Amino acid sequence: RETLAIIGRHIPLKIHEVPTGVDVFDWTIPNEWNIRDAYIKDSAGKRIVDFRKSNLHVVGYSVPVHTRMRLAELKRHLFSDPEHPDWIPYRTSYYTPEWGFCLAQRQLDALNDDDYEVCIDASLKPGHLTYGELFIGGRSGDQVLISCHVCHPSLCNDNLSGIAVATALAQHLGRMDTKFSYRILFVPGTIGAITWLALAGRARMNVAHGFVLTCVGDQGPPTYKCSRRGDAEVDQAWRYVLQQGGTPFEILPFSPYGYDERQYCSPGFDMPVGCFMRTPGGKFPQYHTSADDLNLVHPDALQDSLQRVLTVIDVLETNERYVNQKPYGEPKLGNYKLYDMIGGKSADETRMALLWLLNMSDGQASLLEIATRSGLPWSAIKEGLRALTATGLLKIINERRRYTRKKRRIA
Repeated sequence: RETLAIIGRHIPLKIHEVPTGVDVFDWTIPNEWNIRDAYIKDSAGKRIVDFRKSNLHVVGYSVPVHTRMRLAELKRHLFSDPEHPDWIPYRTSYYTPEWGFCLAQRQLDALNDDDYEVCIDASLKPGHLTYGELFIGGRSGDQVLISCHVCHPSLCNDNLSGIAVATALAQHLGRMDTKFSYRILFVPGTIGAITWLALAGRARMNVAHGFVLTCVGDQGPPTYKCSRRGDAEVDQAWRYVLQQGGTPFEILPFSPYGYDERQYCSPGFDMPVGCFMRTPGGKFPQYHTSADDLNLVHPDALQDSLQRVLTVIDVLETNERYVNQKPYGEPKLGNYKLYDMIGGKSADETRMALLWLLNMSDGQASLLEIATRSGLPWSAIKEGLRALTATGLLKIINERRRYTRKKRRIA
């Protein structure tokens, strides 16, 4: 809730509270977990493990406990990462009534055979599942769904980076006149996405494109995981944008394991929702450890991720089908004063964009398909489109999707 309140300082976020016990498909909203303090004290009363120093020290959703025990018994409730002895691992136990502590391997190795006081001052009782949502209305009821998770404490790349980019993106979209409407979700992983899907009603039927944002702040190459469909328009847009980026990238096929794209792509919905990241979760050593901190996330990587997202959105917003009004032979472009715009550094790209658009605009090929086949940058395609539509050589067809003018709203 504190995370969502901070996001709400930057964008007009709507907060949803779903009570414990509500059934959401095959799941039920669980009890709310709140923790106040936790520690392990030695026989001298010194805090050996202290929740106040790092909230990663406690296994998420641990049941409350206050007892004393010897080291041998305590070790059954301790988790560490021997491969990285100075890092605290992140562990959870959401659906099993257990408790535990996470600590660095060096801390664990330093523990003596002592009588330890163990305390997790927490509560598990009826409450609410909380998530945030921002809807930005466009000219169409068709929506682009953007989702990120907000449930991982003290993890910077695998949590906060997606939140940061999604928030910045929302600020950009709020200043734009868009064809699509946009729905941006800040949800607890898995149960949050399932809850939104269960309660969204007709809103989920209007999702035309979408992607999850996660792990977008490290310096690894940009990576896109395709939707279940594999060839959805959003998949094609991401593939094209990454190919045009001029840097190494990776395209991954869909897998029913990962982040919340697997919920949106479950067979009952089969939404065209992929996942954009840099280094995928589980593929960088700091993943789910205390080393996933501000040293791992870089401003230039966040900016690059945001820019790629904005370019994909520009492609989706602009992508339509056009018909060449002079299809019998190549039009004499000089008659339309189009050669006046050709010159300088980008002359070849501009000229080629005009020719590709005229040749391929038969009402069947979309702008994205033309751009992909030509290998030209999106900026050249857009400039060529502007020139050809201004002269009347290209006209849009509206059979693919009808857009109705709506009053723009942000809710």
